[in-house]
Amino acid sequence: MSGNTLVDYEAVTTDGLLVASLAGELDLDSADEVRDSLAAAAEGTGCRYLHVDVSQLGFIDSYALGALVSARNSAAALGVTLTLVNPSGPVRKAINVTGLADVFGLPAGSE
Repeated sequence: MSGNTLVDYEAVTTDGLLVASLAGELDLDSADEVRDSLAAAAEGTGCRYLHVDVSQLGFIDSYALGALVSARNSAAALGVTLTLVNPSGPVRKAINVTGLADVFGLPAGSE
């Protein structure tokens, strides 16, 4: 994985919740690896809910947003609900500009 983005996973709870935390920058250099990691976590951990904490992302580009949509779709195909939680300012701005709030389970338009 690129040195710019770190994915850290907590243990799956008894309720089937897995929390993945992203930190750093999520862009073309790291997006595919993060997407693949999230998709693998949805498939191989027995979770039912995958919350991706993006509070520590300082940057996200459009390619990375597409990769997160792809991870969300892969998770959904397995019956796992992937949502973004605690969006940082840059993440919230990118989501608002692209209109993807509903896709990621976030309220629309709040900064």
